[in-house]
Amino acid sequence: MSDHPKYKAWQENLLKKSLDRFPERKPEFTNHGGREIPRLAVPDTIDAKYLDQLAFPGQYPFTRGVQPTMHRGRLWTMRQYAGFSTAAESNKRYRYLLDQGTTGLSIAFDLPTQIGYDSDDPMSCGEVGKVGVAIDSLADMEALFDRIPLDQVSTSMTINSPAIVLLAMYVAVAEKQGVSPEKLKGTIQNDVLKEYVARGTYIFPPRPSLRIITDIFQWCAGNIPTFNTISISGYHIREAGSTAIQEVAFTLANGCTYVQAALDAGLEIDVFARRLAFFFNASSNLLEEVAKFRAARRLWARLMKDRFGATSPASQMLRFHTQTAGHTLTAQQIDNNIVRVTIQALSAVLGGTQSLHTNSRDEALSLPTEASVMTALRTQQIIAHESGVAETIDPLAGSYYIEQLTDSIEKGALELVNTIDESGGVVAAIEGGFIQRQIENASYDYQQEIEKGERLIVGVNKFQVDEDCRPSLLKIDPTVEQQQVSNLAKVKANRNNERVALALAGLAKAADSDDNLMEPILTAVREYATLGEICNILRKVFGEYRDKG
Repeated sequence: MSDHPKYKAWQENLLKKSLDRFPERKPEFTNHGGREIPRLAVPDTIDAKYLDQLAFPGQYPFTRGVQPTMHRGRLWTMRQYAGFSTAAESNKRYRYLLDQGTTGLSIAFDLPTQIGYDSDDPMSCGEVGKVGVAIDSLADMEALFDRIPLDQVSTSMTINSPAIVLLAMYVAVAEKQGVSPEKLKGTIQNDVLKEYVARGTYIFPPRPSLRIITDIFQWCAGNIPTFNTISISGYHIREAGSTAIQEVAFTLANGCTYVQAALDAGLEIDVFARRLAFFFNASSNLLEEVAKFRAARRLWARLMKDRFGATSPASQMLRFHTQTAGHTLTAQQIDNNIVRVTIQALSAVLGGTQSLHTNSRDEALSLPTEASVMTALRTQQIIAHESGVAETIDPLAGSYYIEQLTDSIEKGALELVNTIDESGGVVAAIEGGFIQRQIENASYDYQQEIEKGERLIVGVNKFQVDEDCRPSLLKIDPTVEQQQVSNLAKVKANRNNERVALALAGLAKAADSDDNLMEPILTAVREYATLGEICNILRKVFGEYRDKG
């Protein structure tokens, strides 16, 4: 073990402070034969290059992790992304997951909710409750979190353009439970830039969307200090077909855009930056994915320090949630997906994730069944408690291949970030179609490799079998939409519509000024103004984005 003074200083200062506050999960970690498992393996000779490129966990540039003890101190949050049908039905699934050992909730919203339409809007016809839960008003949010104490769970919400409205509903539900905002923990995705290039659930043009995001940053800094105000997402960029390097580059470029927008709005870097979080894809090339996570952490730390002048370590850290890769799941031989997900989850843990969702085996065919979700959750638990990879920090560090690959991904991603900067920034790159073309070309090349048999997908273009029977699938009751529309009508009939109108008028006035939008939206939400009513006010002021193709 090295006796380098920097290593000793890390042990005596950063590590000791961390252990005093947060003891590790066990008094000691040993293998089956009783041999001690070291907390951190380091080379006998620590040179300047090691300190510059790797250093120690919890220390800039965070290549080896953002916490001094990483998963020895605390396992990653095990989330299972879930939501379907009505709020009451989703609530049953959430309580089941919590009973089975899930340590955080991850909310999937249906398509109308994601694009700011109520269930009774003609635009919502046929989509209510299909790919997630339908949320029209505070009444739905109350049902969604019924008997789930919001001061005891961490909640992640995959919502972007209308994120400010769903966050307001979440705060209002907490108030009704007697939970003050400062006790809330969780994340809103709130990353609209990737919607324009990879996913499509945008509402407003980019510039007013950035204004809404910075309003959220500002309000949360003073009211929900431990809530992550954005989850800057590479996940959907990778799902759209990008390479690993493109996923890192476009995600961090979007992150830089949000940081600059917040600075331009007068926010202080070391106040808001500590609540930025990220969301990455874990694909099947295990070693490349591990290197990707390490490279992303290091590159973000350097961007925050060198470009933006962040001085607090908490502002330089890249903390991230991971989800296994939906695009790799196959409808053929669906049990093979369990193996794919295991490899992908393993890459996220080896790469130092803070939170993880594992996809279910049947998601290429439908929303997952309860049994499939159980297997996906058990996959995480087996990795955590049986594999040994969570008992030492950054175990692949020092591998010639891993370190070369980490360097290569960081270099390639930085070159792409610089190209975007030189072209006028992310918004200009989106408006000019540069980012979209990069992703589309990479996706086309990947599919061509599969079609030509140059890339083998087990059960798809190699090792096929005849499959006569189909597994049991989760089907959404076709009466859900009618039920949701009926519930919404009752809410509108029973609320004080004069107070709703006043609240919406106040929101319109705030949107047409420079006022922060969070308080007016909270006022409207408390009066049971609907998601669609609030978004329609903002549509009138900000306009709607139309993809130029």
